[in-house]
Amino acid sequence: MALSGTYDARLWRPEAAAGAGAQTLLLALLATVVGLGPAGWLTGLAFTLATWAVLTRALRRRWPRPFGPANGVTLARTTLVGGVTALIADSFLSRPPVAVMVALAAVALILDAVDGQVARRTGTESPLGARFDMEVDAFLILVLSVYVAMSLGAWVLLTGAMRYAFVVAARVLPWLHGPLPPSTARKAVAALQGIVLLVVGAGIIPRLPAYAAVLVALALLVWSFGRDIRWLWRVRVRESAAVVRDPSHERA
Repeated sequence: MALSGTYDARLWRPEAAAGAGAQTLLLALLATVVGLGPAGWLTGLAFTLATWAVLTRALRRRWPRPFGPANGVTLARTTLVGGVTALIADSFLSRPPVAVMVALAAVALILDAVDGQVARRTGTESPLGARFDMEVDAFLILVLSVYVAMSLGAWVLLTGAMRYAFVVAARVLPWLHGPLPPSTARKAVAALQGIVLLVVGAGIIPRLPAYAAVLVALALLVWSFGRDIRWLWRVRVRESAAVVRDPSHERA
């Protein structure tokens, strides 16, 4: 009985439940203020359910580690990204409220610079927090690329899909899971994607400069991923060479 109670406690995480509640409230607010349609509601609720399930599973694996204030900021960003996702889903059927969508995405991007600082200042940095932050960033870039692709062309989807293509490739090539050294350039290029897609999506620059801006940002993203893959490959080659030279691996 005690084991069952422990399992139930681990299954229920108030942080994930609070995030789901906040997301539902935001969807209701968007429906009231801008008239969120069925596509937006369904997409937003699907996002809410998926976020709750994934976050609960991740937290359950690390029980009883505290959630921490930095993860709270990231969870707030997740809620905003869910709102952006719902609005973009609606944009396939009707003209979206661009100002509202841009405002939500802009705050989410600004908070991206906050959660890391909070984690460092409170001493609550963790692999979970880093992964949580990265996945929220990647999904926001994905949905923004979907929105911009509707006006500039399907090629823009490469920006949002690149992170997920890397994840799929790592399942086939396990050496891609290797750790990478810290890189200011990598962080800058990742941040640039969201900023460029947001500015272009807001429609505040002409089509030709918008096209060029997204193309340059995509080229930098390809360079960043290529540089990391090259690093991981070199590490793999060095480790393989070390194994070959290790006498313990030679036949007696």
